[in-house]
Amino acid sequence: MVRVRLKRTGTRNAVCFRVVVMDQRSSRDGKAIEELGFYNPRTKEEAVNVERADYWKSVGAVFSPTVLDVIERVRAGKTLRDVERKAAPSKKAVERAKAEAEAKAAAEAEAKAAAEAAAAEAAAAAEAPAEAAPEA
Repeated sequence: MVRVRLKRTGTRNAVCFRVVVMDQRSSRDGKAIEELGFYNPRTKEEAVNVERADYWKSVGAVFSPTVLDVIERVRAGKTLRDVERKAAPSKKAVERAKAEAEAKAAAEAEAKAAAEAAAAEAAAAAEAPAEAAPEA
């Protein structure tokens, strides 16, 4: 099976990748059938020959998720610099927000019950003097 994936190039602390078409059984940095472009996560540069990628997709090649993301950005004319990643909240922050939401819901329910009780008392107080008033 043919896969379109990344082939690691560059030095130890300056990694760069080539987008290549390879046999699934070949090693990560082995011989490629065709090179479609490159992806440099450090300088956020990307270039892919989209026409050849479309050809390999039509032939039945399987794309890795990262290569699909790179091709999608190249098609849209965006660069990796344009993509903003939202920071995911930590587990503690999620738990804290959940606890605050539960406390707020409980406080609202308590306030609603107190308001209903006060309204019921006021209605009962308004009816009681009317019934107890002597007729003249």
